[in-house]
Amino acid sequence: MASGQDKIPAKMTAIAISEPGGPRVLKPETRDVPVPGPGEILIRVRAAGINRPDVQQRKGVYPPPPGASDLPGLEASGEVAALGDEISRWRVGDRVCALTPGGGYAEYVKVHAGSVLPLPAGFTHTEAAAVPENYFTVWHNVFERGALKSGETLLVHGGSSGIGTTAIQLASAFGAHVITTAGSQEKCDACLKLGADRAINYREEDFVAAVKDATGGKGANVILDMVGGDYVVRNYEAAAVEGRIVQIATQSGAVASTDFSKMMAKRLTHTGSMLRPRTVEFKAAIAAALEAQVWPLLGTRKVAPVMDMIFPLREAWRAHERMEDGDHIGKIVLDVG
Repeated sequence: MASGQDKIPAKMTAIAISEPGGPRVLKPETRDVPVPGPGEILIRVRAAGINRPDVQQRKGVYPPPPGASDLPGLEASGEVAALGDEISRWRVGDRVCALTPGGGYAEYVKVHAGSVLPLPAGFTHTEAAAVPENYFTVWHNVFERGALKSGETLLVHGGSSGIGTTAIQLASAFGAHVITTAGSQEKCDACLKLGADRAINYREEDFVAAVKDATGGKGANVILDMVGGDYVVRNYEAAAVEGRIVQIATQSGAVASTDFSKMMAKRLTHTGSMLRPRTVEFKAAIAAALEAQVWPLLGTRKVAPVMDMIFPLREAWRAHERMEDGDHIGKIVLDVG
């Protein structure tokens, strides 16, 4: 038996996907409490973040990777409730947040210890639950894959999203210039308050022309794109010579036609990644980098998650409705209690 497991109830409330479909298919049900294996810890969940992949999983188009829980939820915060074998750092009762492969929409979730981080200083559980998925994603894609450097320009599409608000703050904190796109003046204003140098309302302005104008014709050194579709060829136009385009989602379509001569002429790099299927060792390396480089910034509130709305666990369907209506700015979180 895992250390501490004898003090934990056998059953828990979780939010399951009853069938592929709209938000109302998210329904509470009773599940067995997971038992952590070697290298894993069990977290008593206090809050869980909502992310776009949860919506895709609910619709039936983004299945969990082999071995992961079928429950949605890619990040959570709470207290360590039990320890599997081979755990040295954590103790029962430690306040933590974690990147999870699934299962966050529940009262308990088991996670590999390498994906667990201490609660940032002064953070509530609801704030901490808004951190892991976005910060792991932005750190790897902007700073590791995109190799953003101080003094360079980052273009972030969807700047008012959880990913976008994180990218704006981190890039600014590390000395980059930030341009972002968003779909309303309210969202653009929010991006500017977070540190963006220019916010482009893509419904009213051509972002390619605006990026060229803001950079004196040079273009963006790194582009973080969640849109795909016809943005691919436009990103090539907006990128600087030797620019790096990092694809993390394709909300407008995964298939696009483009002119590769633009890529060759500018010597562009177009890369991309998916975080959820990566190995526990890979995620542990990102966690270590975040704790060293970003946790001090969170502790002093130089960067912080932008909180949109908080819903009770049993009303996860309302949180998904909020995400899909597109009006949110920042993170939507479930209060698990």
